[in-house]
Amino acid sequence: MSTDMPATGDVHLVVGYDGSPPAVRALDAAVRLLHGRTGDIEVVYIAHLPSVDMLSADAIVGVEDSFDEVSRDLHAQAREQLRGREDRWTFARGDGAVPDVLIATAARLSDTHPGDTVAIVVGSSSQAMHRVVGSVAVSLARRADVPIIIVP
Repeated sequence: MSTDMPATGDVHLVVGYDGSPPAVRALDAAVRLLHGRTGDIEVVYIAHLPSVDMLSADAIVGVEDSFDEVSRDLHAQAREQLRGREDRWTFARGDGAVPDVLIATAARLSDTHPGDTVAIVVGSSSQAMHRVVGSVAVSLARRADVPIIIVP
């Protein structure tokens, strides 16, 4: 992995984070990329209900409550992973399709910090199914307007 980034402006890294090994590697890579640079990391957990039409209103409320709990757990996991390594980070929860939320987060950062570098950092999936139907990383690589860093 090359850590070459533009020398001017701050660096804002958006990391998709679900606590999985690829997400943990992506967050570690973001720390390495930010080292020696000004900027920050936005860690984003995306809660996704793939098929809402099959759930009752009560079931949806229950699932959303569990997303809140997962979000709290992942925030704590990210905090522990970054403890003593990087203090310039925030944690956010998004709702929707993972690529859409990561792209929207990067677009917001680009609008908020014109002239700075914004990139999305994600871990690559080792699941065979993703090689056939595509993964978040593949979708981002096809659609995002900012650099995508895919961590093996």
